[in-house]
Amino acid sequence: MKKITILKPRWILTVNESFELLTNSALIVENDIIKAIVALPELTLMDGLEQAEVIELDNHILMPGLVNTHTHAAMSLMRGIADDLPLMEWLSEHIWPAESKWVDRQFIKDGVKLAAAEMIRSGTTCFNDMYFFPDVMAKTCQQIGIRAVSGLIILDFPTIWAESADEYLSKAMTVIDELHEYPLVTPAFAPHAPYTVSDAPLEKVAMYSSELDLPVHMHIHETLFEIEEAIKNNGSRPLERLDQLNLLTPNLIAVHMTNLTDMEMERLAETGVNLVHCPESNLKLASGLCPLDQLLKHNINVSLGTDGAASNNDLDMFGEMRTAALLSKGISGNAQSCDAEQALRMATINGARSLGLADKIGSLEVGKKADMIAVDFSQLNTQPVYDPVAQLVYAVNSLQVSHVWIDGVAKVRDYEFTDIDAVDIMSNAQSWQQKIYPFH
Repeated sequence: MKKITILKPRWILTVNESFELLTNSALIVENDIIKAIVALPELTLMDGLEQAEVIELDNHILMPGLVNTHTHAAMSLMRGIADDLPLMEWLSEHIWPAESKWVDRQFIKDGVKLAAAEMIRSGTTCFNDMYFFPDVMAKTCQQIGIRAVSGLIILDFPTIWAESADEYLSKAMTVIDELHEYPLVTPAFAPHAPYTVSDAPLEKVAMYSSELDLPVHMHIHETLFEIEEAIKNNGSRPLERLDQLNLLTPNLIAVHMTNLTDMEMERLAETGVNLVHCPESNLKLASGLCPLDQLLKHNINVSLGTDGAASNNDLDMFGEMRTAALLSKGISGNAQSCDAEQALRMATINGARSLGLADKIGSLEVGKKADMIAVDFSQLNTQPVYDPVAQLVYAVNSLQVSHVWIDGVAKVRDYEFTDIDAVDIMSNAQSWQQKIYPFH
């Protein structure tokens, strides 16, 4: 049965190629697809809208849902477990021991529910994940109704998910087949990092990625220590090694990317690699600085990620946008670096592009999926409004997200979840805290 919804906001931010900001316009959704964007006077001339639901958003901007291109969603259950520590100490002495003791299928299910609810409530409609039990993650995302990319984790060493690199790859292929049952979820290979995956499985990932045209999601150049260790152990920097293994392609989603040389940035531009900037996680772990200003000058596709809530400690993409823009200005000494438009592109269409989903999401255009959010500007911190685009990056906080639609389905309406039991999700999270805390 055909369902039509007419949205009438104060502004429509399309994030199309010309980054149009429309006023006195309406957006029409038919089931899960954006059917039309029209000027209000034209609306009265259109046929077939008599039974449509009309939603007035007088003080709101309607924009694409945010795309979080790097998460470890289930790690939300470890939020705050080990703060104020450098990366390797944080991992080896706290996170990895906790994972070995507690991570199982139920942990993933409850952790993904918590993360998905947090992301939906703060305006994220699609996220790119990397963690254990990607099959559970995918099923949970489909059930809760959030669009996602399920990262098929690959490591050299045994974990609860697999015993060897070959088993990780075998399970990855099985999950790829299973994901046909989940229309909101697509797969990506997710080798953890150059220092945790050896050449042979990486060569297979490169081959499978090319054959199946699937993304490869990987931590790369996260710290200077990682780079120095790679030179000592392999005789080359991580990016050089990955280039030799045929992984520098438009399918690669390279996360963190600190301490890059000019030659490396030129090579990234030549090969069409997608980068994910995680400014808040990088700052919190003192991992290093991503040279965003220089990357943008090389016309490299850069998107934004929060990383996991264990190292951020939230999944708030509005905060990530603001931090990315301000950090780029401070590092470059250029107040025009990463302007508001660029920050919004990084949080929407650039992320969709890196995930291979730009034909479906990331902008409000006719024919695309109705993944959208409405942001309410009638708050003290967003008055007066001179420039709505700048206001989204420099003044808005995620609590001003009043409405969220994913695949045409209303997930948040007037600040309230429509079909998510937040009380139950939080209760489960508190139960996990009571189990994990004595161990920690």
